Amino acid sequence: MVSSVERHTKFSQLLTDAAELRAHVESVVNSTWVMDVHTHLFPASFGGLCLFGLDELLTYHYLTAEAFRSLKISPDQFWPLSKTDQADLVWKTLFVDSSPTSEAARGVISVLDAFGLDTRALDLTEAREFFSSRNLPEHVDHVLEIARVTGVVMTNDPMDEAENKLWTSNVISDSRFKCSLRLDRLFNKPDLQMGSSTELRRLIDGWIKRMSPVYMALSLPPDFQFPSDDSRDRLLREVVLPTAQEHNLPLTLMVGVRRRVNAALREAGDAVGRADVSAIERVCAAYPDVKFLVTFLSRENQHELCVAARKFRNLMPFGCWWFLNNPSIVSEITRERIEMLGQSFIPQHSDSRVLEQLIYKWKHARKQIADALFDSYEQLLNSGRAVAPQEISRDVTRMFSGNFNEWVDTPVSESH
Repeated sequence: MVSSVERHTKFSQLLTDAAELRAHVESVVNSTWVMDVHTHLFPASFGGLCLFGLDELLTYHYLTAEAFRSLKISPDQFWPLSKTDQADLVWKTLFVDSSPTSEAARGVISVLDAFGLDTRALDLTEAREFFSSRNLPEHVDHVLEIARVTGVVMTNDPMDEAENKLWTSNVISDSRFKCSLRLDRLFNKPDLQMGSSTELRRLIDGWIKRMSPVYMALSLPPDFQFPSDDSRDRLLREVVLPTAQEHNLPLTLMVGVRRRVNAALREAGDAVGRADVSAIERVCAAYPDVKFLVTFLSRENQHELCVAARKFRNLMPFGCWWFLNNPSIVSEITRERIEMLGQSFIPQHSDSRVLEQLIYKWKHARKQIADALFDSYEQLLNSGRAVAPQEISRDVTRMFSGNFNEWVDTPVSESH
């Protein structure tokens, strides 16, 4: 009797051996180019906004938060130091006096290794010389190639004075760096009464015309509710959601950050809170023709998000954001999403602020995604259906770029 695995198939080859299956999944995941759907990166043409190099990596808030647990000086003594001195302190504390086992510290090791630099150096002289010698536009090209990232979505705040000057100048654009319109300053301040709804619509319409964003974006606190009787609800209903409808722009909602729970740590002082997923369900139900990209910061919200995505075709879960970007949690969330959503989600975004973070964040993420996909395909094989190489390539491409490209290009009524 012929098994279902061996029956006629339109594909010439099926992967029926577990070792061969794993090798193929890893090969496809590691070689497929990805669209990074949320970053804080800028192209080289944006000058000082394009952060790169070892000092920027080491003084990123992931690492300063960790270093403060062991530093002998207070934050008030740390912040006045030069960036070079801050980086030296972080390096000595987390990489010389300790083993760099945290995800953020291991990420720096992955970056140094990618460029053939000494990962056990006692000082940063060699690494600094290397990064300072780089031609920035060429370095951007090289980093994108190493990470196999075909493009990134920036976080663009037109209310930031330095960035606004660039948008109103003749800055040279880079087609690989897509724009997103971040509305946090408009939304999450106590003085939200900045003008009438008509005036705010006109303001946002002007930004959209100038910047051509692929989506609008908001980060929201864990107590976000919809509907509500606050000014945030008014802005959503009267300004942001009608604008999304008119321009067919997805709205990205990043929910669960608690700002400055320890203000002395500055950006390193933000924390996480569990949010109410039903608020997202209600906004998706009220605006079925608006597409929502949604991520939550709390691990405890992830299962509810998957369930909500099964109920609303205009909801796309994406990424493992910020405190969730650790291998054990990325593995758990990715497996949960595959089990509940198939391939109809976006597994990761880098959230990078420093260019070279693309290297480690995608290298580490690909490992967890490959492991999760292999286990899913092996379970499918054990249930009586093998997969073909072409199917694996199709699935990975869909997750790495296809879902997002369709989401930002296709109205909800035309999606499938």
